[in-house]
Amino acid sequence: MNKYKCIIFDCDGVLVDSEPISIQVLVDMANELGANIDLAYGMKHFKGSFMKACIEKISLLINKTVPATFENDYRTESFRRFNESMKPIKGIKDVLDRLELPFCVASSGPENKIRLNLELTGLLPYFENNIFSCYTIQKWKPDPAVFLWAAETMGYKPNECLVIEDSLSGVIAAKNGGFDVFGYTEHDSENELQEVATKTFNDMSKLLEMI
Repeated sequence: MNKYKCIIFDCDGVLVDSEPISIQVLVDMANELGANIDLAYGMKHFKGSFMKACIEKISLLINKTVPATFENDYRTESFRRFNESMKPIKGIKDVLDRLELPFCVASSGPENKIRLNLELTGLLPYFENNIFSCYTIQKWKPDPAVFLWAAETMGYKPNECLVIEDSLSGVIAAKNGGFDVFGYTEHDSENELQEVATKTFNDMSKLLEMI
């Protein structure tokens, strides 16, 4: 009998391979303002963070406030690039097709971004009525609020749910909420998740074997 009764997936980097795309946009825009950083820096410092925190980091890098239009410009450009090259995480469709437990998505991104990325990758039908965005409740990881909201709405307690995350802030958020959390490590080059996640794995097709 499975220990878990519900699976809560993060979106970016877990369902859709959006992290390198969205973070490259942030890096490019930061560099236009004089930040002089690369994608490796962005993956380390921006991955899993909400936009306000990213903007604050960029402001510190350039030693001035970013333009007021920065977030809107970022959304426009990242959505454009998503439309060009967004792909699902390898193996995730098979996992969702075979998963016999209820599941949902809980993400730091705005709901329109979550829906766009799921639609572009053919995953939206799996999650249509079970999408939870930090923007809706205005609380962001590592605050566990979005996971607690998702679990309660789905009808389960934290200890009955498993969270799948790829960022350190997301893993910490899940742990803060009393959830077990498996860290997906495809882009975790520095093994940040290994010490804090319940388990880690780097092949999405193996997830069903682990639960």
